[in-house]
Amino acid sequence: MNHQLPITSYQLPITNYALALHTTTPELGLAISNFQENRRDRVVHLGRDLSSFLHQNLAEFLQPQTWSDLAFIAVAKGPGGFTGTRIGVVTARTLAQQLDIPLFAISTLAAVAWGHRGEKPIAVQMPAQRGQLFTAIYQSTSDSQALTPLLADTVMSPEAWQQTLADFSAHCQLVSVEGNLGASVCQILELAELEWQQDKRPHWSAALPFYGQHPVD
Repeated sequence: MNHQLPITSYQLPITNYALALHTTTPELGLAISNFQENRRDRVVHLGRDLSSFLHQNLAEFLQPQTWSDLAFIAVAKGPGGFTGTRIGVVTARTLAQQLDIPLFAISTLAAVAWGHRGEKPIAVQMPAQRGQLFTAIYQSTSDSQALTPLLADTVMSPEAWQQTLADFSAHCQLVSVEGNLGASVCQILELAELEWQQDKRPHWSAALPFYGQHPVD
């Protein structure tokens, strides 16, 4: 589903760009845009080689823009794989600190919900460890200017999740995430842009990963 973001007074100058990273699954997702004339994205399956090739892919993808062209960075904060999520958030924090620019940490599940937004609330589920599920319920506003969590990102058993959906006051569109999520880096960037339009400028130190579970019992 393609949606055009509205032009507002907070739109980036044409010479400034925003960069997004998505590393919570074996796919590396990268996106860059000035939200006017230039936008591109790339998905690369790196698997366990993420830490070895992330910076190389970033440097290649950024061209012909430079680091000084960036006005802000967005990163998928999880939930997702522990190691990939940590690497992505640490990388984004380091870049934002060095460049002295805002860093938006966006929920992986919120990005999925944004890609399926409509009139109904979006219930998102994604496999977690030990037979559990990462779950959340989001609702977009009628003007698609915001995404509101009706059930914040959490972890629960499949049985508890089914009961939650049964007890929920509104009928939801259920989205089950099974595969890689690199392509949803575009939604990470769009959600960050919406917050930028609201004049939010989060400091890099506020960007924290959401693991949902400890990697071991």
